[in-house]
Amino acid sequence: MRHRTVRDVMTSPAISVAPDTGFREIVALLDEYGITAVPVVDGAGHPIGVVSEADLLRTQEAQEDHSGLLPGPPPRHGAPVTASGLMSAPAVCITGEASVVAAARTMHARNVKRLPVVDTDGRLVGVVARADLLRVFLRDDRAIRAEILEEVLGQVAGVSPASSAWRWNRAGSS
Repeated sequence: MRHRTVRDVMTSPAISVAPDTGFREIVALLDEYGITAVPVVDGAGHPIGVVSEADLLRTQEAQEDHSGLLPGPPPRHGAPVTASGLMSAPAVCITGEASVVAAARTMHARNVKRLPVVDTDGRLVGVVARADLLRVFLRDDRAIRAEILEEVLGQVAGVSPASSAWRWNRAGSS
């Protein structure tokens, strides 16, 4: 059977942010789109990092605890918190032509939960997450059977899906 590719399961187009996107805007995007991270892209659309909920929470935990139960953080000085300061970098990317197996191995080896998907020029075209990779196992029996018949009869045995032999095999196996 044909192995599924990242292109088959990725989310496209990807929601992304620029390096100067602020903390609150990133949080609003995650909420609006029901996602847990966004790639950070340069002016040419190349992923340079990823801001995840974990990255945002690290900023939140550095805030002063107004309940007075915990000691305050050291005073912060400098520029506002933006994607470039929050992101995990460099971005671990994959191409759409890679197999879902390769994507799963990359995620495991690099300890990431999602991968920006890039085209041949390195520009962002989508995002693939762990849940996307697992969806390949959720196809119903009819879809799996059709794929097997198409590949075995169509490609290996040389039988066209439009031929009488194809129809006989489908009817005869019911």
